[in-house]
Amino acid sequence: MRAAPADHVAQNGFVVHSRGRGFTEITDRIGDVVTASGVHTGVANIFSLHTSCSLLISENADPTVRDDLERWLARAVPDGDAIFRHDEEGPDDMPAHVRAILTGVSLVVPVHAGKLQLGTWQGIYLWEHRLDPHQRKITVTVLGH
Repeated sequence: MRAAPADHVAQNGFVVHSRGRGFTEITDRIGDVVTASGVHTGVANIFSLHTSCSLLISENADPTVRDDLERWLARAVPDGDAIFRHDEEGPDDMPAHVRAILTGVSLVVPVHAGKLQLGTWQGIYLWEHRLDPHQRKITVTVLGH
């Protein structure tokens, strides 16, 4: 395989309306951005412009996987933990920041044949770490040819 420079870059974004803490699948919305980009082979960089939600690739067939992830992270980073001083927006404020740092705010996914190259059971999710609903901005940058 011969390396070739990316000769096309496209960038677009969208807003995700979270329902509060939990997961919102955004695979199709990112796929639409990739399709509209015209890139056949390359990568899609997906980035959240926030510090209290994250992005991840996870199992998309069985919702109990995401339920288990939520319970595990709640145990690891509990709301209202006395160790946190940053709590101006409530007991979930600092834990949401820690959760986002641990789980990440960006992803890079290969693009092949003009589509996201994901595994059979993989979906892309916004993971809201705050208890209340929020509007989350996502930027998708697609590079390739």
